[in-house]
Parts: sequence; C-alpha cells; structure tokens
Amino acid sequence: MNTYVILGGNGVFGVHTAQYLLEQQDTRSVICVGRNPEKPEAYSLGLGVGDARYEYQQIHLVYEQDRLFELFDRAKPEIIMNFAALAHGASWTKSWRFYDSNVTALAKIVEGLAERDYLQRYIHVGSSELYGAVDAPAREDAPLLPSSPYGVSKMAGDLHLLSMFDVRQFPMNIIRPSNAYGEGQQMYRVVPRAVVAGLTNQKLPLQGGGKARKSYFHARDLAVALYLMVQKAPLGRIYNVGPPEPISIRDLVAGVADALGMPFEDLCEITPGREGEDSQYWLDSSAIKQELGWEQEISLADGLGRMVRWGQQHLDFLRNESSEFVLRA
Repeated sequence: MNTYVILGGNGVFGVHTAQYLLEQQDTRSVICVGRNPEKPEAYSLGLGVGDARYEYQQIHLVYEQDRLFELFDRAKPEIIMNFAALAHGASWTKSWRFYDSNVTALAKIVEGLAERDYLQRYIHVGSSELYGAVDAPAREDAPLLPSSPYGVSKMAGDLHLLSMFDVRQFPMNIIRPSNAYGEGQQMYRVVPRAVVAGLTNQKLPLQGGGKARKSYFHARDLAVALYLMVQKAPLGRIYNVGPPEPISIRDLVAGVADALGMPFEDLCEITPGREGEDSQYWLDSSAIKQELGWEQEISLADGLGRMVRWGQQHLDFLRNESSEFVLRA
C-alpha cells in the first residue's frame, strides 16, 4: 500500500493522475498539493469527492517549503510525483521566475527529501522540450538542446536529479512526456481554448498558421505511465512517453473542429507565430513500452471527443474563463 503526494496536484495532469491512483487497490491515500485553492469542478473534475483517501493542501512550493515538509513528515509518503513547474514556452519575459520554480525550489525539495527514510521513490515530470526541435523521434540519451528559458530550467532540474541519484543515491525517476491534454486543462492551452471557442461561436487565434508539429496524448495515458513507473521502473531511469507520431497544431485544431461537427475555417483565424517556437517535438517511447509495458490507450479522436463533452458539460462556467496566460511566481 502506498501513500502518494502529488506536487502540482491542482493542475490537469495532477488531477487525472490522482483519479487514476484512487482507482488502484494498492493506494492508501493521495494528497494533492497546489499553490492555489482547489479549483472549481470544471477543472478539479470532482476529484476525491466522497473518498476519505483523498486530501488537498494549498502550499506554495517556492515560498512555503516549511509547510511542505511538515506535510511530508505527517503523511510519510512512499511516493512523491512532481508535476509542479512554471511551464510555458513563452518564457522570455521574467525568465528568472522559471529558475526560481523549476530549479531552486526543486533543489531545496530534493535535498530535504534525501534525509527522509520513508521516501521510496520520487518521480519528476520533465519535458520533451529538452530535446529541442528534432527531425526524428528523440531517445532518452539524445542531446539536450532546449531553446527557451523554460526548457533550460527543466534541463537544469533533470541534471540536478541525476547528480543526486549518482552521488547520493536519491531514489528518483524522470519521465519526459510529450504534449498532453485532458478534461480540466487551463483555457490558455490550445485544445480547451479551441473547444470553448467552437462552442461559443468565436474564432481561435491560430499562431503561425499552426505549422509547428507536436505530439499530443491524453492525460490518463500519462497517469498510466506514472503508475507503471511506480510498479516496475529501476531507480535512476529516465523514460520518454508519448504517441508514435507528431501532428501539426493545424491538424490538431482540425480534429477539434471535426469533434465539434463544424468546418475548420469557422473555428480559426491565423495570427503571428510565437517567438522562438520549435518546429517539431517528437519522442521515441520504445523504452517505456518494452520495459514497463506502457501503451497509448486513448486515441486522439477519442480524446478530443472527451474534451468536447467536457466543454459542453461546463460551458456556462468556461465561457467566462480567461484564455490569457498570467506569469506568476
């Protein structure tokens, strides 16, 4: 039986992972930690309602690490999963905030946890952006070539963890997922923004015509990968995880239009591209498939259909939500 603490547990991927863990018979409890109060149902998806094994704690990982370690020492989690990061590709403004959250705060957490004997495994959620733009699927041993302050901060965090494992035997793993999406995702992300735009007869600004190619898979498939790592992964191992082929953002949005039953041209308007955006992210996920038995279960068409149903269910709330990204500490 395991007690899990999920850092960044108020975000879409933390929510889906917590839901999946609560479905497993060997889960003693799940504690989600986020910097904000727990989000409304459109984002939290009713996570943990009526389940005594679930708990939510509002703790800021940069400024309240005393409270965080008080939680750790009370709950004594065997497994900690860390989704928490300042994560946005447009990181050229106030780039130092990305290092505060993704490097300095991480180093403090890991150093403190290294002294706790109850911790059996720390799983760090990395990023496919570490490999930069690629022409072929990147393996875990591919050169790290991040092209933004966000990507550099995530690379530094990964390298710090690897050194902690090599020198101090810190019990960690790293997972580097491709772009994921899922019900409850923030409105500044392309899939939920496209869904709500279509449901409210608005135009989605399609940056650069949607030429960039990325690899999208559903948040539940990411949750399955994380659970398999808990069960089977050798400590110190890094795994990529994502779908076999990338897709252009244009084709992704066209898939949303299909799920909405509307013409693509009615959903989008072309706007200038994002500064410094990489042309293609693409991962080789053969290691996690061969070693841990992971397979993608939710097709893109199925997942986008789920997103449309989520949007329809919560439209009265979502139509008033801002789609602008706000950079916060």
